[in-house]
Amino acid sequence: MTTYADRPWINSYDVGMPTSVKVPEVPLHQFLKDTRDRIPHNTALITPANLPLFGRVSRTISYEELDRASDALAAALVDLGLKKSDRVAIVMPNSVAFVIAFYGILKAGGVVAATNPTYPAERMAHQIDDCDAAFVLTMTLFYDLVKQVQTRTKIKTVIVANIKEYLHPLAKFLFTLAKEKKEGHFLADLEAGDHWFQDLLAKYDGKRANIQVQPDDLAIFQYTGGTTGVAKAAMSKHRALVANMLQTEGILDLLDTPVEEEIFLGAIPFFHVYGLVVVVSTSVYRGCKIVLVPNPRDIDDVLGNIETFRTTLFPGVPALYNAINNHPNVQSGDVDLSSLHLCLSGSAPLPEATKAEFERLSGGSVREGFGMSEAPTATHVNPIYKENRPNSIGLPLPEMDMRIVSLEDGETDVPVGEVGELVMAGPNLMVGYHGMVEETSNVLKEVDGVRWLFTGDIARMDEDGYFYIVDRKKDMALIGGFNVYPTTVENAIASHPAVLEVGVAAIPHPERAEQEALKAWIVLKPGNQLTADEVVEFLGDKLAPYEIPRRIAFIDELPKTAVGKTLRRELARMEIEN
Repeated sequence: MTTYADRPWINSYDVGMPTSVKVPEVPLHQFLKDTRDRIPHNTALITPANLPLFGRVSRTISYEELDRASDALAAALVDLGLKKSDRVAIVMPNSVAFVIAFYGILKAGGVVAATNPTYPAERMAHQIDDCDAAFVLTMTLFYDLVKQVQTRTKIKTVIVANIKEYLHPLAKFLFTLAKEKKEGHFLADLEAGDHWFQDLLAKYDGKRANIQVQPDDLAIFQYTGGTTGVAKAAMSKHRALVANMLQTEGILDLLDTPVEEEIFLGAIPFFHVYGLVVVVSTSVYRGCKIVLVPNPRDIDDVLGNIETFRTTLFPGVPALYNAINNHPNVQSGDVDLSSLHLCLSGSAPLPEATKAEFERLSGGSVREGFGMSEAPTATHVNPIYKENRPNSIGLPLPEMDMRIVSLEDGETDVPVGEVGELVMAGPNLMVGYHGMVEETSNVLKEVDGVRWLFTGDIARMDEDGYFYIVDRKKDMALIGGFNVYPTTVENAIASHPAVLEVGVAAIPHPERAEQEALKAWIVLKPGNQLTADEVVEFLGDKLAPYEIPRRIAFIDELPKTAVGKTLRRELARMEIEN
């Protein structure tokens, strides 16, 4: 009989996939120095711009330039008073400045606490205050917002970049002329005590911070909890990030494409570990190029970058793949996606219809995976060459151990094939949640000398070691005495040809106060029509009667996190408030 301890997933690995990973005793930024030494003049980062009459132009940054600039920033931060293990907030979109800031902070011995630059003031203030950041690196566009929250935090120094600084010269000129003031990027001066990013890089050019950073030093605070409540800062060491980067590297190393020809589409936000580890850290380790996409919601720009730069690797989320599938220029065949060899999907369940359509349109391969901020970031992925099982998050990465435990006692392993809570162990687990002892003890538990992360996800494993996420424990609904999993219902509704996106959540029953009801919020594809009765009829042979939502709303857009997860609690809140 197969058990979780047998690690049956190893037998399902692609040929050549490593079954173990040796984690070197170095900090994460060591790999930038190694790549700089190996290929100093190769392109690291590409900043594109689409200009009327001129088309798409770009400016590139080499690995030598990236390493030198981050060295200078590290020296500046230390000179300005940054102490080892101090937290530094990054409030920036995907950009050259973000990547320089990330490595510069690490080299200075600081801890990166990146946040979504589009957050409202209250949420941004909470995160910056919670992590005790005294330094913030931001863009001119967000300077006023950062200064607005400064009085409610421990911020002492703000370092400011401008998005135009790494644009192609012509794009920079036209941006300054036509967009800088109009779109809010222009900033005449800074308040006393704050510094221009470029001034610091120039002043400290050629210098380095004399700080010894160890593998067991903290590297990042990654805020999580956007779909379930109050944000928590998952603290991870350099060692954990290095481990996960190398676990991910094992997959990419199977590709036939020469490393120097690999080009990442950098559309996933770098302020999330999905972008930081799978895109930035892995690309720097391999010596690939990253095409920077500051706004992944601009699908025209995303498509233009894929075509122009012939990107080969596309880590994305289902919502982004779905938006590309339904773009009129993609549907008409006017956009060439054929350069994409491997696309990785995470952060939310990938509907089979979305995957199949994207593979049809691009000719590339989409592989669903799974990860968490608490195990930054990837823990599972489907094989590249072997069987890619529908609705599966795939196989655990090397060095990962997995169990499925009883939902009743939280301890007993359930038989293979049965549903329970997914728990995992590996070298990439976080230290814990910053300042949250109880919350940490609820998810990190030691059993027989092994630290296990209790994920809060309901899952199952089949005999071959493929894992399937059924739903979040907190999202499970009790309908008529039966457990109902919203993801199952969403997948069924999403298979209707008129449906673009759907979110399903439990709401208070309007007639029976002690019970829950199920509601679906549906976004239709442009030009399509659908009624609630037609949805119910469509689901008749796909779901059990108690799983079919009888309350259905058609809306223009689903509320989502920055990385594309549907905010079910926000849907439920909207229902209650209405």
